[in-house]
Amino acid sequence: MKRLLITTLIIGAAVVFIVGALHVTKSLARLETAAAQLVSDYAGATRIVSEKWQYLFVLLAALIVAWLSVSIAPRWRSRLLVGLLLVELFGLSWVCSLYRIFFQPIPSVLALIFALAIAEGWSVFLRRDRSHLVRTFFANRLSKNEFRRLREGTTRFDPQPKTYEISVVVCDIGNRLAFAEDSEPAAFAEVTAKFIRETAEHLVNEGAYLHAADGEGVVAIFGFPVPNTDHTQKAVRVVLDMIKNFRERRQDSGETVGKWGMRAGVSSGALIAGALKDTERPLLLAGGEPIDLARRFCALNNFYGSSALIDTPTFDRVNDTVVARPIDFVSGLNSHDRIEIYEPLWLAVEAKPERVARRDAFWNGVVLYREKRWAEAYSEFQKARASEDEDDPPLQFYLRRLEPLLLQLAEAPLA
Repeated sequence: MKRLLITTLIIGAAVVFIVGALHVTKSLARLETAAAQLVSDYAGATRIVSEKWQYLFVLLAALIVAWLSVSIAPRWRSRLLVGLLLVELFGLSWVCSLYRIFFQPIPSVLALIFALAIAEGWSVFLRRDRSHLVRTFFANRLSKNEFRRLREGTTRFDPQPKTYEISVVVCDIGNRLAFAEDSEPAAFAEVTAKFIRETAEHLVNEGAYLHAADGEGVVAIFGFPVPNTDHTQKAVRVVLDMIKNFRERRQDSGETVGKWGMRAGVSSGALIAGALKDTERPLLLAGGEPIDLARRFCALNNFYGSSALIDTPTFDRVNDTVVARPIDFVSGLNSHDRIEIYEPLWLAVEAKPERVARRDAFWNGVVLYREKRWAEAYSEFQKARASEDEDDPPLQFYLRRLEPLLLQLAEAPLA
């Protein structure tokens, strides 16, 4: 709003200067005389609108047109209003002549025309500059439809630094370091490149902004550059869908990527993003705690054996639509912070009652474990077991933790 007001004032001042210069130099004399004969009776007038009032009308006309033209109002609408103002100026001059008041419309008419021309020229320049920024920042990083809307101005992107509420998804190959050690460099590079390409393409097609895609994994942001209220729901849903697809590929084709699986981390919160244009090539800077946390959660999957981990803000937003279970508390970016992480399992509409029951047993086991009620926790974790064919690494993680503790209980002398 502030930039729009400043632009309007600058255009208004420029138009007043141009029209004033033309009037003082008598460049408008013939045109003003012709207009006076057409719509007014200068010879029969008893009063004349002074030049001070004329300049005030010029300024007001220029400001109104400039505001309409550089605002978000459609161009056809601003042009229509300018046309109506032109008619009204000549009509005002004619009405004034009926009361023997002479009002010269030409300076105000020229103010409308000049203001419209300057404002539209400025708007075209801004659109070209914005289009260049959109291509630089978002080409091949957004879906084709979203990129087209940004480029055409249907969806607006403000390059000024601001805060966005977003959800970050980080994806990587599970046990990537072990995979690199066990594979030939060429095979590792081929599989990694395929994983990055397919994962990045899928996330972009689902509406995410591709922040990074390299050997450290794929980072995608939902809710940016266009704010979206359901960004968290979409991020978690897409992650569950991708994990499901990888599992099916592992079962059906035995591909290397399917064999090693996919790991993901999701974090929701505030992101600060904006354009840095004081360089040879404009840069889009985007940073915030969710990016760092999502990277960390993605890596922590290798420790717990989970496929995906989300933080508490993400869990709170998807709890009604996603079945998830608590995993552990971990330190945040600040060593004093403690973050509870959860593993999303299924969409609520796809979760069978027996799956929900196992999730509840696992949840009870985690609570009892934190309360150091080892035997009761072990009993609940046993209830959370699935069939022999279904692997559950996080459950095995807790059972391994409990084994030495239960052994100590068994060996401890009775009081």
